[in-house]
Amino acid sequence: MAAVDLGSNSFHLIIARLVNGSLQVIDREREMVRLAAGLDDNKIISAEAIERASACLGRFGQLLRDMPPGSVRVAGTNTLRSAQNADILIEHAERALGHPVEIIAGAEEARLIYLGVAHSLSGNDGQRLVIDIGGGSTELILGEGFQPHHMESLHMGCVSFSRRFFPHHRISDKQLSKARLAALQEMEPVCADYRRRGWQKVIGASGTIRAVRNVVNAMGLCEEGISAAALFQLVEHLREYEDFDQLVKLPALARDRIPVFVGGVMVLAGVFEGLRIKQMAVADSAMREGLLYDLLGRIQDEDVRSRTVDSLVTRYQVDRAQAQRVAETAQRLNRQVAESWQLADDNLQRLLSWAGMLHEIGMDITHNQYQKHGSYILRHADMPGFSRQEQQVLSVLVYAHRRKFPMAEFQLLPESWQKPLSHLAIILRLAVLLHRGRSDNPPPEVTLAVDQQNLELTFTENWLAEHTLTQADLEQEAAYLEKAGFRLKFR
Repeated sequence: MAAVDLGSNSFHLIIARLVNGSLQVIDREREMVRLAAGLDDNKIISAEAIERASACLGRFGQLLRDMPPGSVRVAGTNTLRSAQNADILIEHAERALGHPVEIIAGAEEARLIYLGVAHSLSGNDGQRLVIDIGGGSTELILGEGFQPHHMESLHMGCVSFSRRFFPHHRISDKQLSKARLAALQEMEPVCADYRRRGWQKVIGASGTIRAVRNVVNAMGLCEEGISAAALFQLVEHLREYEDFDQLVKLPALARDRIPVFVGGVMVLAGVFEGLRIKQMAVADSAMREGLLYDLLGRIQDEDVRSRTVDSLVTRYQVDRAQAQRVAETAQRLNRQVAESWQLADDNLQRLLSWAGMLHEIGMDITHNQYQKHGSYILRHADMPGFSRQEQQVLSVLVYAHRRKFPMAEFQLLPESWQKPLSHLAIILRLAVLLHRGRSDNPPPEVTLAVDQQNLELTFTENWLAEHTLTQADLEQEAAYLEKAGFRLKFR
């Protein structure tokens, strides 16, 4: 299996195999792409940055194209979250790699970072604070064992701070002070809460933190990890330099790290100062390893997404029995048409089942137009394990499960998604309709056949005559679907 981390500063590839229950890394690649450096004030990634990224992905693709579907996870982070033209790079990436690209939210990025770091540690250190400084964001995660408990994603990173405060690669007391103050301002809303929760050990991940560790150790400022005293001595040392070219004098600093090093140091200094950190250990694992372990969980039927759905069902007081009935009937109908409508993909089937479990989530707000409330919740909630695209799919399916069929919602999706997801929505609508009575009795024996835009439901003899309300509901559903270009017949 493999994972690709499309970070704001670097792209990482890791390939591993499962050996006696543990992941054994067999190949790694890393390239400094600096995607965030190509992002302008209008949130547009430059053509040059897209070209750099595409060239890197082409090289990664040589190692990944022949790997089977479901064995590779590709995740984009802060820059791809915020870029207005991210879809262009995503299209390039999917073509080069031969696998789908997920855009993950900041909280999900933090969870995966913690998972990767936790698997690299031995024993239990009690409550841990894990810190990761990326190109465009900084993640703070409190957790214990393999379970993160509290996560924040802050809008500061080594690339964004280097561009913002040192745009011409000049170093001055004034700019260093501005960068320090900006980092403390970003930290201010979370500092008191994190200090109150406390931790037994601080662990840093990411290239920025490893680069700082290498430099302060080589300078003899501390023997291992990063101490607060060593970090602030490094900041003072930077005041002796006038521009980035002079950073080559720093021992153990890789040349490709120089353009983003000062910005990264100031972000880390702000984190240390704001949280009053005295000592930080440094881990070699990060989000890419977390992606692998999360993928392993999915393969071994320990999918965190299922736990997230279950948690939402509980939190929003969903009628679990009704949700289960709808989800099971939707899957039964889907199996009958999966070949004709090309819906056999495992992930599509899971999304349909989860949409069935969550279709009434909006009722916790109000019954009136609850499908819209549920859609909003699913689009904006923190949902561990889910990519932004998956949340968008669930949001649209829940929105479309009743009343008028919202073709406009589907037309906002990428073109390749529109047909399969509209078909899934119809299946979900029929499952909901068949369980409108909310009865514990088994649903009717029904056969669904489809041919392009035509659907036919066949019930056992006399069943519809004995269930006139369902027949009326089907007539209304046929009218809804007809306006969307589908023809529903039943007998």
